[in-house]
Amino acid sequence: MKTMKQLLFAALIAAVLAPTGIAKGQPERGGDKTLSPYFFVRSDDPELDRLPLKSTFVKVDISGVIADVLVTQRYRNEGSRPIEAIYVFPASTRAAVYGMKMKIGDRTITARVAEREEARQKYQQAKQQGKTASLLEQHRPNVFQMNVANIMPKDVVEVEMRYTEILVPTDALYEFVYPTVVGPRYTEGGHGSRKPLDTWTQNPYLHEGEPPTYAFDIKVNLLTGLPIKEVTSPSHQVNIKYNTPSSCGIGLTPMERTGGNRDFILKYRLAGSQVETGLLLFEGEKENFFLLMTQPPRRVRLDQIPPREYMFIVDVSGSMNGFPLNISKKLLKDLIGHLREEDRFNVLLFAGGSSLMAETSLPATRANIQRAINMIERQRGGGGTRLLPALKRALALPKAEGFSRSIVIATDGYVSVEAEAFDLIRKNLGKGNVFPFGIGSSVNRHLIEGMARAGMGEPFVITRPQEAHEKARRFRELIEAPVLTGIDVDFGRFQVYGVEPRSIPDLFANRPLILFGKWRGKPEGFIELRGISGDREYVKRLRVSEVKPSEKNFALRYLWARHRIKMLSDYNRLRPDDERVKEVTTLGLTYNLLTAYTSFIAIDSRIRLVNGQSVTVKQPLPLPQGVSDLAVGKGMFSKTMAQGLVAGPPILAREKKEAWPGKSTRPQAQDSLEAEGSAGRHNLRLKKILVAGMISKKSVRRIIEREVLGAKNCIQGALTQVPGRTGEMSFRLIIGPDGKIKDVRVMKGKLNDKAFLRCLAKILESLNFPATSNHKDVAVTLIFEIA
Repeated sequence: MKTMKQLLFAALIAAVLAPTGIAKGQPERGGDKTLSPYFFVRSDDPELDRLPLKSTFVKVDISGVIADVLVTQRYRNEGSRPIEAIYVFPASTRAAVYGMKMKIGDRTITARVAEREEARQKYQQAKQQGKTASLLEQHRPNVFQMNVANIMPKDVVEVEMRYTEILVPTDALYEFVYPTVVGPRYTEGGHGSRKPLDTWTQNPYLHEGEPPTYAFDIKVNLLTGLPIKEVTSPSHQVNIKYNTPSSCGIGLTPMERTGGNRDFILKYRLAGSQVETGLLLFEGEKENFFLLMTQPPRRVRLDQIPPREYMFIVDVSGSMNGFPLNISKKLLKDLIGHLREEDRFNVLLFAGGSSLMAETSLPATRANIQRAINMIERQRGGGGTRLLPALKRALALPKAEGFSRSIVIATDGYVSVEAEAFDLIRKNLGKGNVFPFGIGSSVNRHLIEGMARAGMGEPFVITRPQEAHEKARRFRELIEAPVLTGIDVDFGRFQVYGVEPRSIPDLFANRPLILFGKWRGKPEGFIELRGISGDREYVKRLRVSEVKPSEKNFALRYLWARHRIKMLSDYNRLRPDDERVKEVTTLGLTYNLLTAYTSFIAIDSRIRLVNGQSVTVKQPLPLPQGVSDLAVGKGMFSKTMAQGLVAGPPILAREKKEAWPGKSTRPQAQDSLEAEGSAGRHNLRLKKILVAGMISKKSVRRIIEREVLGAKNCIQGALTQVPGRTGEMSFRLIIGPDGKIKDVRVMKGKLNDKAFLRCLAKILESLNFPATSNHKDVAVTLIFEIA
């Protein structure tokens, strides 16, 4: 009776909370399809290859402060039916994509840039004509989509993409990041309320812990103008080979072949903690470009630091469950624990809704700090990521008089409302500087960097728990005093125009000041930089005539145009009729760049598919390392999900475990269980096992056949009550490192008899498996069949 009350109470709570919280992965609401991610369902159909991407190879050449990157995606159709492959992938937020090629056998087709709609129309036309074609589109400045049409059986199609970016050191540390996977995005609303450009979010994902289905490799050639002090990769195991004191090659070890589920990060420092600064010039046929990089003064620590008010906004949604949320807790404990007594603070937690510590900020007393830490420690992660309502609520809170406010946001950024968030922050600039912390192995850097830019703050990214303390220390240094304020640059007789950025904000971090632009005439005169450092004036001069233009600096034209595009559109919501849309489109076409309004299109002239139609296949993406299945959803059944299964709600009330009748009698293994009721004879058998982790399928099958199918339990009785229809049902188990069950989830299938599902779930909860060899959780999916 007590158990029944618990179940009824849990159901009542779920019904009450349902309207206010939107779970990630919820596929349908009243007939309005959402744009949510969903779980990939493997198919046994040998005719259709649902995993067409076989490998991604990245070649990086870093010369000075400029990285040139060549990405090669290799597709192969191992089925017997022609397919169209769709692959969503990330890139650096600073990437200027300037070229694409498609290779089919011994033929190479160079892509050309075209207006987005024109490129898509030509792609669709080529697809219908039976031609192999590839289309590269931008959905976000750091999220791209590759479409490859009419990949014939046994075809190998290679698509090459080229981009360049500038590397800017912080505290004399250089960092190159190659993002490998797009994390699942939470979308607020369905097809009817979201923009067409957001349809990419409806993408299949593998389950937590499953490695990528494609190989990943990256090689970096590093050439600096100064001797290299150290090179490290905190994300992957690498081999480093030094050629000279100022050059080396970096490559992945063989065990990292499936390392495409987390960002590749390379860090290096030059001897003496120097940085490469100065002026770079490029002289083109029609236009000339320059890049100025100058190092600011060392940080000046002020004796008198004004009191500050901190607003900590913390993401506790499903995608933060586990590893990311644990990092957030460590970070917030460090930040809040070091507040001064004269400071004030508040904490807002958000997922599908939000929870506020206090309606006004509180003094940083020991008791209030402990209260905040306890509030954060209780979080486990679950629900959607409704960032905008949380930001609005935080920004609407009254600001403490006489205090300088800093807003700290901790999130993985798995949302699709980046532009809306930037606009909201920009409209509330007077309410405090924004310092976003991206938490996780593959965060949405576009959101993190964009919020910092819009809020005149600095972005931080934490990919490992051990980085939390160091990033917290750096944050405290930043807010104590800016490095340089009131910055002004005088170019004198050096005739420049089109300088970006047009206004220079205060410089918080110890990193070089970067200016792009064009120049005409002779490179002569002086460039003078002025500002306030601490309580004194800072002046630095650079002689232009000492620098000669070089063909090696060809990337400057792309970098200038990309920066201009970023300022026009990346951090703004643009209406289709906005003049800035025309300017961005013109920049993309003029400088051969991928933008939100221009795409790359490559079409093979040969007609290869006659009297047939290809099948569209979306390449499934791995979940970023450390991200749980909750990021994709607690799962409702959806017709749009390839007739597959999506993780369902957890068992809400755990019933008391039953002992086996006759403790001395061990159940005997059997592969099926029979029972006869009023609806006829039913047979229950284990149809399929999927394992993600270090437990063998053989061990799992042996335990299920012995403890579930071969034991006396509630199944026999429940099986006799199952209606006449037959079908499948699926359960997902999370097994802890000690072999005990941590969680059981009912998966939606064709059979929905609640009593039977509850009985089987109760038995699965009681199971014990062998301890895992790597001391990590294991995800097991069991598919049962009643016939």
